[in-house]
Amino acid sequence: MKQSKQIVLITGGSSGIGLALAEKFKENDNTVIITGRNLSKLETVQKDFPKIQIFQSDVTNDADVRMLADDIQEKFGGIDILINNAGIMNLVDAGNGGNDLQKQMQEIEINYNSPIRLLHYFLPQLKKSKSAVLVNVSSGLAYVPFAQAPTYSGTKSAIHFWTKGIRLQLKPHNIKVVELLPPVVDTPLAHGADIAEDDNLKPMPPEKLADIFWKDFIKGKEEITPGISKQLKLMGRLAPKFIFNQLNKKPIPNYN
Repeated sequence: MKQSKQIVLITGGSSGIGLALAEKFKENDNTVIITGRNLSKLETVQKDFPKIQIFQSDVTNDADVRMLADDIQEKFGGIDILINNAGIMNLVDAGNGGNDLQKQMQEIEINYNSPIRLLHYFLPQLKKSKSAVLVNVSSGLAYVPFAQAPTYSGTKSAIHFWTKGIRLQLKPHNIKVVELLPPVVDTPLAHGADIAEDDNLKPMPPEKLADIFWKDFIKGKEEITPGISKQLKLMGRLAPKFIFNQLNKKPIPNYN
């Protein structure tokens, strides 16, 4: 896998996993572009890392993504690597009729529909690259669902199988497809869902995740499973009921 002199676009790049990956690619002499909805967060990143390029864009908005693709084509001549990282997690009790349905639909839109949208609009640029790579960030929970976040687990499982499916389809176009399946990472997403302090899930620092990703990425590995994700993958095949029960020991709180 080519390590440097690439143009890399990372969605959800202003914090957490996205920012850690942005720093790693930048360290290795790549042009890094991050995007997100919150302009102030993006500007803070650019202040701390002046060489990282920023574009405000909403991955759930068709017009925004089309404009993003046009702007990047005009300014950079296209991208070589697309990293679909943007995502949200909500803790949901499906048995509670007072749940916010819109929040669950938004979770599906950001976590699953948006990577499909990004690939669609950036496909022409990736096809023109001599070293194109699509990286989808899913989750170790694609292997074993976390009952407190059923919609999140479902979207990540969907991304996992979509990634496996398109890998074969994109191969004739010389686009490599990589999936990063993180464990719980110590990020704003995990803190917002109140799971960053869960010892059972063993949160990983984003910088450590980026280091593990980079080592496997440059080796050409297609499925990267850091930390507990490797165990979830194995046990999800060998003893699915056992590992599901181990992961879901805590009772379901009354989430609204």
